[in-house]
Amino acid sequence: MSNTILEQLHETQGAGASAAGSLMLPAAGEALPVAEGLTLQRDENGLFLESDGQILRGDFTRMLPRIKASNLSSELLVKAAKIKAAKAAVSAPSASAAPVLAAASTAGSVSIPAATPLTAIDATAGLGEDSLLLAAAGFHVHLYERNPVIFALLQDAHRRAAAVPELAEIVSRMTLHNEDSTAAMAALAADQDGENAPFRPDVVLLDPMFPARQKSSLVKKKLQMIQKLEIPCDDEAALLRAAMETCPKKLIIKRPPKGPYLAGLKPDHSLSGKAVRFDCFTEPHLRLHKFKF
Repeated sequence: MSNTILEQLHETQGAGASAAGSLMLPAAGEALPVAEGLTLQRDENGLFLESDGQILRGDFTRMLPRIKASNLSSELLVKAAKIKAAKAAVSAPSASAAPVLAAASTAGSVSIPAATPLTAIDATAGLGEDSLLLAAAGFHVHLYERNPVIFALLQDAHRRAAAVPELAEIVSRMTLHNEDSTAAMAALAADQDGENAPFRPDVVLLDPMFPARQKSSLVKKKLQMIQKLEIPCDDEAALLRAAMETCPKKLIIKRPPKGPYLAGLKPDHSLSGKAVRFDCFTEPHLRLHKFKF
């Protein structure tokens, strides 16, 4: 017999199916078991996970200092996502994004004729913090999260952020999808040559889960909550190939500073910090036949 709601959803739905519509969210004061020793709860501030007294919730307001114009341009992900293309454009960037984009344009990385908006796919969205950085930089971001509980937390954080004046415009450029990104990107790639072709992403971001290296026991405990829910990527090659086949101008992979390359493929270049490394491929679809997955 299943011990948690999440196990019941996995039993009643096929592989890769979305469970968001079947997940009964808790009312205030209720504790919904979603994994061993882990419950989903709700209070006046929204949904949160609880385990042994530790609480984890999606909260974009914590990102406000990082998305200030003076700080955003220093973010490694924003640097990695710069597109070197003569006609790359971002429509109606936020006030915080405008200086970042203008600086990039001045440097010759991005020109901004305000035509077609830059679009990004965050294929492993989690609680959406990386997507928020991209959206703050002016991208329209499609966030894919397959786990129904994590998606519920993400959706709740997104809803609350829409009511915060400093975040409302930014999160309006974030579109949430509760589905498997590998299948979604494969479908996107298959439809690109049709009459009703969907968008071609300028940037695809992959962030397969990796173990935390922080020494803080609190960080470890909060990461363990997510690890109890999120199924590790079981086919790195399939995820990487699906991302490349969407024909992005740039593919970015978030890794530990000393971690192995995803699926063993060496990137064109990397940007490294103390806690993270971004491996970058430029228009990898043009060399797809050369890669050995």
